[in-house]
Amino acid sequence: MFDSLSPALNRRQSLAGGSAAVAAALIAQLSRRAIAQTSGGMRFGLVTYQWGKDMSLAEVISSCEESGVLGVELRTEHKHAVEPSLSRMERAEVRKRFADSSVELVGYGSNCEFHSDDPAKVKQNIEQAKAYIELMHDCGGSGVKVKPNGFPKGLSREKTIEQIGKSLNEVAEFGQKYGQKIRVEVHGSGTCELPAMRDIFEVADHRNVYVCWNSNDQDTNGEGLEANFRMVQDRIGDTVHVRELDAGDYPYDQLFKLFQQMNYEGWILLEARTNPVNKVQALLEQRHLFEKMSAG
Repeated sequence: MFDSLSPALNRRQSLAGGSAAVAAALIAQLSRRAIAQTSGGMRFGLVTYQWGKDMSLAEVISSCEESGVLGVELRTEHKHAVEPSLSRMERAEVRKRFADSSVELVGYGSNCEFHSDDPAKVKQNIEQAKAYIELMHDCGGSGVKVKPNGFPKGLSREKTIEQIGKSLNEVAEFGQKYGQKIRVEVHGSGTCELPAMRDIFEVADHRNVYVCWNSNDQDTNGEGLEANFRMVQDRIGDTVHVRELDAGDYPYDQLFKLFQQMNYEGWILLEARTNPVNKVQALLEQRHLFEKMSAG
């Protein structure tokens, strides 16, 4: 199933690789420290949504290592195939691969959503989110991304917000038992508006559920980026999604200043939209842009 996962290493291979693993760990530690110092505590990572969707797990890790990108959010239904169907042994191998690299498994990008006007679908998504929580716990991640995805015709706005919020509380309670954060991507028609997200989080009051800022065009609506940012600032967790930092007209300079003002020490994760031929070079270029913006 995993073309990138190898059988258990024999004793000779383990001994030969031991010193190399120690050296790699030391280099990774120094790398993380150096990049953290230049970015003021913010760290740059990759969401595999586009640039990593056709990569095996080994390719994802090696591409991040080569470009100096130190974290990754693996998305469901991609070639790297980190899914709840993995056996206990396969999950342990995923954990080991990240532990032996300079790349941190930040978490999981799921498609779980809780806005449906069909109670059976809502329940199904809650149970699916719980399966992803167990998966990330076993693989060494720290959280699972979920998302609202709009307002259905069969429910009022108020009922939808209440339903999403209560569902998030249930998932967050389950996640807390496994040491997994629930990261709510600002997403969906209507639900990506920051006033809607603010209202959802008034219901979703569990301490283990967090906003994952998503750098949407709608962030500048109304009174502008800063006003919208302040609506949810106190609930922002340790992951932020951005697009290519040199594309479009999103005010990333202003966004980075807002994060610097709150002393943000989480991940800035690239959720790219383009399809460059050389992904490693493109990642390297985006990392350099990140370092420049986060340096202030």
